[in-house]
This record gives sequence, structure tokens and C-alpha cells, in this order.
Amino acid sequence: MSHELWFRTPAPDWFEALPVGNGHLGAKVFGRVGAERIALNLDDVWSGDGPRELEVTGGPEALADVRRLLLSDGDRLAATERTRDLQGPLVESYQPLADLLIRTVGEACDYRRSLDLRTGVVGVDYTVAGTRFRRETYVSAPDQVLVWTITADRAGAVDLDLGLESQHPISAFVADGIYGAVGRAPSELTIEYRESPDPIQYHDGHGIGFGIALQVHHDGGEVTLSDDGISVRGSSSVTVLLAAASTFAGWSVPPGRDPRTALRAATDVLAAVELDKLRERHVEDHQSLYQRAELQLGAAGELPTDERIKAVAAGGNDPDLVALTFNFGRYLLIASSRPGTQAANLQGIWNEDRRPMWASDWTNNINTQMNYWPADVTGLGECFEPFIDLLEGLAGSGADTARILYDAPGWVSHHNSDIWRATWPVGAGGDDPVWAMCATCGVWMAAHLMEHYRFGQDLELLRDRSYPLIAGAAEFVLSMLVEDGDGRLQFVPSTAPEHHFVLPSGEKASVDLTSTFDIWLIRELFANLAEAETALGLSSELQKRAQAARERLPEIGITPDGRLHEWPTDWTPSEINHRHQSHLYGLHPGAEIDPARTPEWAEAARRSLTVRTDGATNGGWTAAWLVALWARLFEAEKASEVIQDYLARLVSDNLLHRDGDIFQIDANFGMTGCIPELLIQSHTDVIRLLPALPAAWPDGSFRGLRARGGLVLDVSWQGGQLTAASVVASRTGLHRIALPDKEIVVDLAAGRPVDLMR
Repeated sequence: MSHELWFRTPAPDWFEALPVGNGHLGAKVFGRVGAERIALNLDDVWSGDGPRELEVTGGPEALADVRRLLLSDGDRLAATERTRDLQGPLVESYQPLADLLIRTVGEACDYRRSLDLRTGVVGVDYTVAGTRFRRETYVSAPDQVLVWTITADRAGAVDLDLGLESQHPISAFVADGIYGAVGRAPSELTIEYRESPDPIQYHDGHGIGFGIALQVHHDGGEVTLSDDGISVRGSSSVTVLLAAASTFAGWSVPPGRDPRTALRAATDVLAAVELDKLRERHVEDHQSLYQRAELQLGAAGELPTDERIKAVAAGGNDPDLVALTFNFGRYLLIASSRPGTQAANLQGIWNEDRRPMWASDWTNNINTQMNYWPADVTGLGECFEPFIDLLEGLAGSGADTARILYDAPGWVSHHNSDIWRATWPVGAGGDDPVWAMCATCGVWMAAHLMEHYRFGQDLELLRDRSYPLIAGAAEFVLSMLVEDGDGRLQFVPSTAPEHHFVLPSGEKASVDLTSTFDIWLIRELFANLAEAETALGLSSELQKRAQAARERLPEIGITPDGRLHEWPTDWTPSEINHRHQSHLYGLHPGAEIDPARTPEWAEAARRSLTVRTDGATNGGWTAAWLVALWARLFEAEKASEVIQDYLARLVSDNLLHRDGDIFQIDANFGMTGCIPELLIQSHTDVIRLLPALPAAWPDGSFRGLRARGGLVLDVSWQGGQLTAASVVASRTGLHRIALPDKEIVVDLAAGRPVDLMR
């Protein structure tokens, strides 16, 4: 059952509903029989009325003051407060679209609700008055429609009513067999953590407009349309097609003003559908991605998913549930991030609130990055493309931000962004610099571009799209480095994301000279620039300047009790168990810390992690990161304990992350991206197989996991011992591979499978 979620009851709320999507159109399916609700989202329906101007004045002067306060006066509190003058407006919020409501009559029994990860289809099977019904819901990427079908084993047994509702004002439209609606998202909206007497405002002719078109195909019976919706009576089967479009025209321009254009676009989508090929095309497209990789751990579980989760919470061990969690994360990325769509945001593409937590935006001090940790290692390189699109938009907007705030070349992105590509520190002076003032978020995001090349070996993509972004980030960082009294180059202002330190006065500050987090990022950026130029046959002055500057960065500090410094001074942290592990970036997702190559750093990281996690209650994405950090230190059992705790406390019954009333999809993606670190590691010059296999997973296999260098590996084990391993490379070359009992050097020819052990 490692490829199916199933339940004996409908979803009790939005959190528990099952997600479907094609990257652009998303839906949560409740599976209710009498009053079904399918909650809809469109990836480009956000609040706001176009790009905003960054109206900060005196940015370079504020930067000069911050540098003086830190380098000359040593006044971190004043420096922290001065950075508020660099803050621009708050981000806009991702919006719900509408609900498709389906009403039927009768009391259901013999109920089963499921999501087949292999097909991307939600199924609902039930019996009413002796008639067996089956419903299916999926969202097709090839045909760009949501499809809902119902069949019955008795002719003429299908009676139902369809309608659309939205939290936004909408108007109904009926013509030519199409039922539709048009509406607008708010043009002005106050983010959820700020108070306002009128937080959600709609203005005629402003805001992103949308159109939804609905069409019914039926076998027998009668269909009638009205402004209230569609009614079907006496049919044997019904297929409902739903398409949606918006007036969003790009991050740098205002949206279109007439939502009827979006409705016409949605109607045109419906007209192009070939009904007899619809499901086949969807499944073929979905499986072309999903079947590339899988994880199997132990015997398949037979109980409903919610009951299995409860059993783990009671102390049970269910390795197959871990495999299901891994496979589910891959499914979610396929459903929320496709070429041409927006990147997966804080909730993927699924959101039911007009004022969602943290705006359901792109939070770029780990969360956006974590969304894409599974992409390359699990064979979903195409799903990474929206991340590149996002970065290109941020670089375009961030070039203006770098110039206005810092009088700097290149581009910058701070910790929050939205569909209008905000890149400045947010808050308009009212947000805490501890999260707002993180000027290296773009640097971290750019690191993914080089990782994408390492896995995929796409030289053309590196040359045409990735390298310019990496070089632009390096230009910005070089311009921001200033010399301190010891001749070291400091990146100022700097923070450890979202973590205050406590001054001797007892006051909290967050802005300092270069944090360990920023040292790791800058070292990696300059190394990536050099690696990219080597691959492309380049040798630029920019790269030479970067390598010279890299040698003058502050050293990575170790405290007297053996931990890695988080800030230049070993300040008292405001939260000893803080959720961010930013000072351990060099261990993961970076690659500079390794027990074999840098044992002193590795031991300091281990000590830091032990102190950070002692007595901690993890959140979802924190748990995912901890899995990878422990795995890189070969601490299999500690990583396994984190996974068990995550499944026991931090997921809904449908395995989507849930912490109270908070849903963040980064935890799901993070787990799928970090579980492989226990099974395969390729961040050094040696590819390690089963480097940190937990005792709780004695038997298992994986297929299709990727290693850097363009390798694809299949591995099996029994009783904790490797039993089979094979590899195929996309490029000819020599590779060092560490098996559990020996290290071998393999000469691989492109496209030719090789058995490493059989």
C-alpha cells in the first residue's frame, strides 16, 4: 500500500481532503456523498493589483549607518533597529478560487475513499439503496482541466446538482452548454498577522480577475442549466469538466481588467478536450514522472491510512508508512509544480483562506528551497523548472532592490516574495528584522541551480539560464563585502534567520557581522561560480574576484564547548531549541562538512545539533531538515526517531503536514527530499550507498534515485545487508562508489546499466 492512501470515511475538514492538481489548477476533494465539496485553487490568483514600487529613500545611507554601528561602535541593537528603514511593503497573499459543490441524495454505505499515487486519481466508492457508485476526480496536465466522473451499476441511477461558490464576489454565466462564473481576487489585502479594520477590499476594475467554466457530459437522462448551476436527472454516468483561467499577465505588469477574458480562455480549454482520451492522457502524463522512482520498506500495510498513523502515534513501527510518505511527497510535487506554472508556494497550490498563514507566499529563508529538495534526487527535474522561473523573476525585481537599498549591482532577494516578485525586506518598518533582514536568501536559492546541474548535467540550461543568475548573485555579494579591522571581509548586515541573540544587557538583537549561515552561503556561491565557469569553459574577472574574496571571509568559528558558532560572537541564543538550523547549512544542504573529510567541523556540527535538539519539540519542516542533518553525520537512529515523531504528531490523516491549524507543504517535500539521505549520498566525491540505514528498515529497496554526476541507482537490501545494486549514467566517466563493506571505482558508459552487486 506504499502507493495508495485510503479511508473508510469522508474528509471531516479541508486539511483532511485529498489533493489533486496539475501545477496550475489545484483541488482538495472531500469525498462527501450527499454534499460533496471540491475546493479549488489557481496558482496565479493572488491579492494585489500589480507590482509595487519600492519607495524606500535613503537606503545606502541606512546601510552605511548599519555598517558603522557594527564595525565601529559595536552597537548591535541600534544596527538591528536601523535596518527597519530598509523595509518595503508587505507581500500579497495567495487566494482560494472557488468551491465546486455536488449534491446528491441517499444514505451511503460500504464507503471507501482513496488516492492512487500511481495514477493521480481520487476515488470514492459507495452504495446507496443497493446501487454501487464510483466517483473519480483528477486534474489533467495535458488537457488543463479538472475531471469529476460518477458511474453507477444501475442504469439511470445518477441524479445530482452542480454549483459554484466562492469567498470572492462572483457572477454566474450560462451559454452554449457551459455554466461559468467570473470574479476578482481582492486588490487590497492586509496580511493575516497584521490587524486592520477593513483587511480585505475589492475594487471594481482592479485585482486579478478569474473565470471558471463547467461542462457536463452524460450518458442518458436530462441536463438543465440555470444561473444556480447544472442539474442532472436519470443518467447512468456523468463526466464533469472544469477549466479555470485568470487575468494575471506576468509579475511586472498589472493584471488584465476584464475577467470575462479569463472565462473565454477557460471555455476554449473545454472545447479542445477529447473526452475519450482524457483519462488515458492524464495517467500517461502522470506516470511518466511518478514511475521514475519509488521507495519500498518492508511489508505493505493493509489498514486505512488514518488508522496506520494512529498506530504509529501509539508507538508502532510501520516502515511502509515511511515509504508512503516518501512517495506521497513526489506525488505532491508533480501535482503542484509543472513547467509553465508558478513555483510551489508555502502550501503548494492548495489554500482555503483569503488571509492564509504567512500569506501562503514564497518564504525564502528555507521553505521555498525545501519545496524543491526532492526534485532532482527523485527524478523530477521538470518539476524544478518553475523554481528557475521564480528566480528569474526575483532577479529582475531584485536588481532594482539591490540598487535602491544598497547601491549595489547584481540582484538580491530577502525572505518573503509573492506573485509580484517582492524582493525587499518586508514590513514597511513594522516587521522584526530577525526575519525581514535576510539579504542572502537569493544566494541560497541560486545554490539550487548548481545542484540541478550536478544531477541533470544540462550544460545548455546552465549556460543560458542558471549561470547568469549565479553570477548576478555573486556580483551583489561582492559589492556588499566590507573590510573589518582584522582585514577580513564581512557581509553586513547579516542575520541567523529568525533567531535573536541576547546581549549582555538582556536585550534581543538579530543583526550582526557575518553569521555562520552567511559564511557558508557565500563560500558556496563563490565555489559554485567557479564550478559553473569550469563546466562552461569560462574564466571571468568576476570569478577571480570571488575566489580572492573567498579567502578573506571570516573563518568558521567553534565555541569553547565544541559547537559551531551561530554568530561571530558566541551570543546566548534567545531559543536554545530554535527551529532553524542555519549555522549547520554547511552540513546540509551544503556539502562542506563531512565526517570523513572535515572531522573537526563534523564533530562541532554534531555537538551543535545535540544541544539544539535536546528537549526540543520539532515542527514539520524542522523535522525534515533534522533527518538530513543526522543522516549526513551517519546517525541513522536519531534520524529514524525524528521520522517516527513526525508521523506520530505532525501529519493529518491524509499525511499532509499539520501542526494544529497550520499546514505547510515544505514539511512533506522536505521529508521526501531528506529520507534519501539515509539511503544514498552523493554530495562528496564518493557516492555512498546505505550510509545511514535505520534498524527499523531491515528490508527494502529503492528504484530510480539520482546521484550527482548524472547517475540513476536501484538498490535492494535484506536483514540490513545490501543484496543488489545497479547504476546507469547519463555521461561516460569514472565514479567512486562506497558500498557498506568496500569502496569501488566504476567506469560507466553513458546509458549502459552496470550491476554493482547482485
